[in-house]
Amino acid sequence: MAIDIDRYAHIESTLKRWDVRFKIASLGVFILAVALLDTLPMAFAALGAAIVALRAAKLPREFVRNGVQFVMVFLVPFLLILPFSYPGESPHRFLGMEFAYEGLRLGLLIVVKALAIVLTSYAIFGTSRFDVSMIALQRLKCPTVFVQMLLFTYRYIFVFLAELRRMEVAMKARGFVAKGNMRTLKVFGDFIGTLLVRSFERTERIYKAMLSKGYQGEFHTLVEFHSQPRDYQKTALAIGTAVVLLALDNAGWFHRAELGWM
Repeated sequence: MAIDIDRYAHIESTLKRWDVRFKIASLGVFILAVALLDTLPMAFAALGAAIVALRAAKLPREFVRNGVQFVMVFLVPFLLILPFSYPGESPHRFLGMEFAYEGLRLGLLIVVKALAIVLTSYAIFGTSRFDVSMIALQRLKCPTVFVQMLLFTYRYIFVFLAELRRMEVAMKARGFVAKGNMRTLKVFGDFIGTLLVRSFERTERIYKAMLSKGYQGEFHTLVEFHSQPRDYQKTALAIGTAVVLLALDNAGWFHRAELGWM
């Protein structure tokens, strides 16, 4: 999975030309609306809207597919477990076990909503540089600590992985071969401990360097945002879609997926 979500932020698209502040705020409202949906038809409608937004972003399909495949690893268990673990007695059986369609409906709802949220997140952060998105969050009055934690976490994931690769190469150069024995577990334990110590030491050096350069807990940037009429139109469309989805979801026209444990 590619963790540099802004790899293709240079591609010109409708979402690329959308003011980042409006894009994050309006699509954030859409994501919140998706999370609140309780019916499958509206969840699929939200997924369709997310796909439309993603197509407008013009991100390479392979790039998005790799990320979605990683997410599906965590989502598929919901489809496999919930139909058989849903509380209550069910007249249906599959492979000798009770099979609840309510559990299947609930699992499918979770998967579809999660996919819609992931695709929308790609549309938000894949069409703008990540640092610009963080500056936009700051302009939207998000807590400074939260914004900086996001930015530093994203930035130093790459540093952490580079350190991990260097240590892995050093281990292989010394003839280490992973096996299923206690010595291998001990080596991996030492490896993880050394990695954490080096990361902590690097963190201290970076923080002292930032203080020496005048860091006072906030961003200083030359990035300026300028809104245009079309930004308001796109924002109205995104928020309007979220409102319509919630309204139809609560209209009582569709069967709601119930949490049987509550």
